[in-house]
Amino acid sequence: MKRLRHYLRCLAVIFALSLASFSVPQDRSLSSEPIVNLLGLLTSREEGQRRAASREIEHRRDLSAAPGLIELMRIPRYALSGEPGRLLRKLTGKNLGDDWVKWSEWLAEQRIELPPQFLEWKATLFRLLIDPEFARFLYPGVKLRVRAEEIVWGGVKKDAIPALTNPKMIKVSEADYLRDDELVFGIEINGDARAYPLRIMDWHEMLNDRVGDRSVSLAYCTLCRSGILFDTTVGGDTFTFGSSGLLYRSNKLMYDHQTESLWMTMRGEPVSGPLAMSEIELKKLPVVVASWKEWRDQHPRTLVLSLDTGFKRDYRPGAAYSEYFASPDLMFPAPGRDNRLRPKEEVFALTVNGQPKAYALNRLRDRGVLNDEVAGEKLVLIAERSEVRVYARGERIFKSMATANRVEAQDGSVWSLTEDALVNPSTGERLPRIAGHLSYWFGWHSFYPSTLLYDGRK
Repeated sequence: MKRLRHYLRCLAVIFALSLASFSVPQDRSLSSEPIVNLLGLLTSREEGQRRAASREIEHRRDLSAAPGLIELMRIPRYALSGEPGRLLRKLTGKNLGDDWVKWSEWLAEQRIELPPQFLEWKATLFRLLIDPEFARFLYPGVKLRVRAEEIVWGGVKKDAIPALTNPKMIKVSEADYLRDDELVFGIEINGDARAYPLRIMDWHEMLNDRVGDRSVSLAYCTLCRSGILFDTTVGGDTFTFGSSGLLYRSNKLMYDHQTESLWMTMRGEPVSGPLAMSEIELKKLPVVVASWKEWRDQHPRTLVLSLDTGFKRDYRPGAAYSEYFASPDLMFPAPGRDNRLRPKEEVFALTVNGQPKAYALNRLRDRGVLNDEVAGEKLVLIAERSEVRVYARGERIFKSMATANRVEAQDGSVWSLTEDALVNPSTGERLPRIAGHLSYWFGWHSFYPSTLLYDGRK
């Protein structure tokens, strides 16, 4: 939160000092001007032209001006005038004040046709007033799989939240900076165990690494509180990722360094740029959020992320986002909310055979062991301490935890929890693990509105 406020203050100054002027000759009528030109005139330094543009927009009653007005609500010198909100109220009959988040969520639920050249206008706005590097992602003719008006600035520039790529890892004996109760992302692939503390990942949000001889990326959207592990090799091509500085439905848009396409973090799919129409989807891999003690006890030979990241950050616990995590409020638009759970209630989420499902985390932990079936796949979810893992159980029914890291089946057999399978030590039988991850409810539902929900009542 401190980091975000700093960038917002800095960029407010940039907006105020660098806002481009748009003007037309004083004797020229505005009745034939395209909507995007009228939006440009609203930023003119000449008061007369601003007023004339406002009158013309109000006179036309053209709803296609609404997306641009909402964009302008984030520009301090114009937003403070209250004019965007006033015009929006006139055009729509809605009264959402001057809250751009509410207006953006309203807009996402409409099907308003964008004015011609809106994307070009928005791309220019972002390039000139926020970060020239945004021109890599938004430009005339760029292919999009999402609505252009729903791509929003996240308050930072491209790579201002720097990814960690092949970072320095240390042994357990060297990780004296970690407390037992601190949370880590735990990964094990082909016997290679790694721990990535959340207190470090809060500042970086993207990790590119090679674990168990496999190239992976851990995409951590702090706004959605979701850390998702991807296999980044697709069809012989391997991608590495960074943070674009842009968001879609309050979820970070990552970008790949190879093609500079934007990707939805929650789904692992490209949505803008050269790969937008490729139908590529990154494979999700299992990851667990565990306390450092729990992970260390289970994986005594694990490697852990070093504080020596090459960046100077305040890596103390909670230094980056503690205020946001503790607040019930959201910072960015997330349309289509579902009131079955509170927006920032944590869920464990997965997709099986194309069917998404979420499990209210508190209810899942109350159960401890839950036998379920999703899209024809029989699962067992095991919530032990702070950890959640899910396995394909076949025809077996599991009852309860036998001891730490061991679960008892209905037939009396006892199975060991590992990162890639449930294992019966007596027979060697293995039940494979299924990928899933934690998320805030609003974040998961925004991308999977057809999701099923387990809330403990059925």
